[in-house]
Amino acid sequence: MVPDTPNLFENLLPDRHPQTDFFVVDVADAVLKDLMPAMEHPFYALSKKPDTSIRRYEHNGKWLEVIPSAKGQATIYDKDILIFAVSQIMHKLNNGEPVERTLRFNPRELLIFVNRGTGGKDYDAFEESLDRLMGTVIKTNIVTHNEGSDIPLSDEEDRGLFHLIERAQVRRKNGSENGRIMWAEIELSEWVYNGIRRQKVLTLHRDYFRLRKPIERRVYEIARKFCGLQPSHEVGLDKLLKRTGARMSLKRFRFVMRELAQRDHLPDYTVSIDEAGDKVTFRSRGSVPAPLEEMFEGSLSPDAYEDAREAAPGWDVRFLENQWRRWCGKEEIEPKRPDAHYVRFCRSWFERRGHP
Repeated sequence: MVPDTPNLFENLLPDRHPQTDFFVVDVADAVLKDLMPAMEHPFYALSKKPDTSIRRYEHNGKWLEVIPSAKGQATIYDKDILIFAVSQIMHKLNNGEPVERTLRFNPRELLIFVNRGTGGKDYDAFEESLDRLMGTVIKTNIVTHNEGSDIPLSDEEDRGLFHLIERAQVRRKNGSENGRIMWAEIELSEWVYNGIRRQKVLTLHRDYFRLRKPIERRVYEIARKFCGLQPSHEVGLDKLLKRTGARMSLKRFRFVMRELAQRDHLPDYTVSIDEAGDKVTFRSRGSVPAPLEEMFEGSLSPDAYEDAREAAPGWDVRFLENQWRRWCGKEEIEPKRPDAHYVRFCRSWFERRGHP
């Protein structure tokens, strides 16, 4: 159950697109997915300022070296493009559709998916993100394939040397530099693509894109990877700092984590830090979805969420959706009218439990 914490959503960015756009309904239906290796290790910079220094991380025999271009290392905000790509490809895989490394899309769909504005500066920022993703070189011994794989590996992956995006193309109206962007096309690296094909992915909460600070996003990723469906997970503060890749002192990081614990607005997990400030504990809110085979997978319309908010005022309708899907899966129920069934579930939930 979501704990009684009135600040849970007050510290998040506003939901800029509460009504799903009719023309991007298929995109919006895709569940947020991220590559597990990129959640476990600090691939991305946590600053919006250009960082051109080479960085290396080592942990338990795994090592990662990030070599930025002159425009700086890819940031955790640039990563939104890859989360979008991973989510769309996984959505197709789950529907039995053919997939490939190249993905063409309307950037407006991406901006809505990642909860950004759709003004001129947002499209400019999108292109700048492509520059950094293509310019950042990753050297690592972390692999995303299995021995005996039937997916051929490139020489680049064998050497552990790759770009996050191998190629990108942006088409503007009338071929003008300042024209409206019509579509964009990206080719994912073999390393990223193999991770998707091997389903080395985890589902993210939609409110991930509403977290205001880079360090909050990174801490959430780590909690999602290591706590997962467990009731709780404890980690040393110094080890957690290393995993984030943040360039701050342990003293400063301790203050950041105490503040995060006090505000208690991280999706899926609560955060607590012991009195000495040496250990951090993540506890599940119960909103992490169960494996797909244990859940009802039918789609819901945007109107269903509005009706659910009226049926269960004060509750997070995405949390209730997860509970409903898990309950249907457990009881082996396949509702003929999913919208109505979901709203009745929410009404019953509220009648039993009242306000959160």
